[in-house]
This record gives sequence, structure tokens and C-alpha cells, in this order.
Amino acid sequence: MTLVRWDPFRNLMTLQERMNRLFEETVQRGREDEPLMPGMWTPPVDIFEAGEEIVLTAELPGMEMKDIDIQVRDNTLTLKGERKMERDVKEDSFHRVERAYGTFSRSFTLPQTVDQEKISASYTKGVLEIRMPKTALAKPKQIQIDVKE
Repeated sequence: MTLVRWDPFRNLMTLQERMNRLFEETVQRGREDEPLMPGMWTPPVDIFEAGEEIVLTAELPGMEMKDIDIQVRDNTLTLKGERKMERDVKEDSFHRVERAYGTFSRSFTLPQTVDQEKISASYTKGVLEIRMPKTALAKPKQIQIDVKE
């Protein structure tokens, strides 16, 4: 007879794996049933520090600037827009639709160190770039040391 060490978390892990599979199957079935329905989607973003500013880049391929709205209010940067489906092709002509269409809205809390009056944005090749300079108070101050002999 072989002894098996009892692991109290083994059953929990198995249950979690089964639940994950169940949710994935449900989501996949839902996508197949409604491939052409407009709805919400979330563009991916990267946020990083570059020198004396914070930079946010968002992937918004196929969109025009008139369909993108950027607002700053109460230390919150809000990025909204809508990617419209091209209607050159009839809906019943599609075999598969995987790209997301519809409206999106993303909000990001800005740190106190951002100078909200100097925020700028540019859009190139489907990538939106928002540059947020830091205030003078947030920048480190270099102090010179006088050497006396």
C-alpha cells in the first residue's frame, strides 16, 4: 500500500482550475453567439516614467482623432472613444470577427506631481501618447557642495 501525503490545497486548486475552464468556455460561447454586436472594449495602455514626465501610451488602431476624447478633472485622466466597424462589408459576409468595436472609457488617477496644465497628446500609427510633465516641486533638486579648505 502506497502512502499519499495529504495536501489540503490540492482540492482547492482542482476546483479553481475547473471554475476557470467553466468561465473560459462560457465567455467563448458568448463571443460566438454575438460576433457582430457592438459593445465595450478596453484598449491596452502602458504607463511609465521618462525623465521628468510620466508617459501613457494606448493602442487605438484604426481610430481617428475625432473619435478620441481626453479629459483631466479632479486629478483623474479619462480617455474615452469609439471604434466604429467599417460598413463596407455586409454583416452576413463575415466568417469571423475578432477585433473589438464600440465605446471605451478608461480612467487613471494622476499623482500630485503631475502638472495638469502642461499635459499634451499625440497620435501616430494607431498609438496615442499622452505626456504628463512633473511639477517643479516633484523634480529632485541638486545641491552643490562648497568645499572649504
